[in-house]
Amino acid sequence: MAAEFDLVVIGSGPGGYVAAIRASQLGQKVAIVERENLGGICLNWGCIPTKALLKSGEKFESLSHLKEYGLSASGATFDFDAIIQRSRGVAATMNKGVAFLMKKNKIEVIEGTAKLEKGAAAPKVVVALKAGGSRNVEAKSVMLAVGARARSLPQIGLEADGDKIWAYRDALAPKTLPKSFVVIGSGAIGIEFASFYRALGAEVTVVEAVDRIMPVEDEEVSKAAKKSFEKRGIKFKVGAKVTKVTKSASGVAVAVEIGGKAETLEAEVCISAVGITANTDGIGLEALGVELDRGHIRTDGHCQTNVKGLFAIGDCAGAPWLAHKASHEGIHAAEFIAGYKTPNVHSPIAGCTYAQPQVASVGVTEQAARAEKREVKIGRFPFRVNGKAVAAGEPDGFVKVIFDAKTGALIGAHMMGHEVTEMIQGYVTAITMEATEEDIHGIVYPHPTMSEAMHEAALDAYGRVIHL
Repeated sequence: MAAEFDLVVIGSGPGGYVAAIRASQLGQKVAIVERENLGGICLNWGCIPTKALLKSGEKFESLSHLKEYGLSASGATFDFDAIIQRSRGVAATMNKGVAFLMKKNKIEVIEGTAKLEKGAAAPKVVVALKAGGSRNVEAKSVMLAVGARARSLPQIGLEADGDKIWAYRDALAPKTLPKSFVVIGSGAIGIEFASFYRALGAEVTVVEAVDRIMPVEDEEVSKAAKKSFEKRGIKFKVGAKVTKVTKSASGVAVAVEIGGKAETLEAEVCISAVGITANTDGIGLEALGVELDRGHIRTDGHCQTNVKGLFAIGDCAGAPWLAHKASHEGIHAAEFIAGYKTPNVHSPIAGCTYAQPQVASVGVTEQAARAEKREVKIGRFPFRVNGKAVAAGEPDGFVKVIFDAKTGALIGAHMMGHEVTEMIQGYVTAITMEATEEDIHGIVYPHPTMSEAMHEAALDAYGRVIHL
């Protein structure tokens, strides 16, 4: 039997639906299998709705600083249900947008749960249809874009129940606003929820197992961010091992061990943000002999697995667990499948945390560069002397850049401050294009903008900073 499709994509998150569109653009006949909502976790329960919540929190919190702008208002309140509904509405809008794109690009959407079986050119996809029954789908290539889910630690009682213990889904659409939280994990997810709920006045304590928050970030950024978050009233327990989470009628008790001393933190709700688990179970990978690495699917430089005709992208294929990384891999794999010679998939990937203040980074940290014994030149520039930042009342934060001292290549960039997630792409482009300090020094930055701090930081690395 001839293959019905050139490509079947399993999962319609930002990796899967983007890959399907690119494959269709290249003349492939494509189907996409989705068991829940088009757009996956990112559009429905992750990246997009969290940003809607964070914007509501930011707007409300800014009302307490009106005096700094020569303004005044009284009686400011918020409607928590309306905030949540706005977030869900944004997610629904994006979901409809993906449905439109599938139709526009003539991609067949198959609603159901997929399982792989041995096939000819590629594994056969058996779909348990939402509407009932099943459908066997044959394709020349199959792409897994099945994503990941929140990790749980039942052995210590850290298992989401939607009531006293929340995972990200629960935190996105709660029925009421609790007055106090313990957030376990200070990665992007934990910090963003801590930032949002603190903006609405909740008491928030963040617990982190290592000795600093946001451990994947440059240490200098981590320390500065912690100070800024503490100014907003967020409390932190670092170097804290969670030993037990216990539920009670009034809330939760989180037992931690810090420096050998036991301590108990109490709150109405505990938010679990201790990482993710790839959705690799129950889809037939074991029977096919698909190689895994710590639960994630092992792939090569073109997103190919060890099984003929089977590709994997995004969260299920390993770190970094970011939507834009999944989209990038999806496009690369779709082009490779269609026979195009594509650039290497391993491009620099920026990390962004959308709290107040924001944090963004790309490339190596100073600690990593030192550990590798690389000779580096480091430049910094604070927003407190940037005209646009001061005028906007956003002087908190800085830009830090790392150059290879021998070649002048930009190898790392780290930022903390207002809307730095919109600025980091400039450095991503520079690293991708193999820019040196001379290239960046020669760029004309518009004035007044916060992006001028990017220029000044690069100048500072070579003793040429102007406004400091």
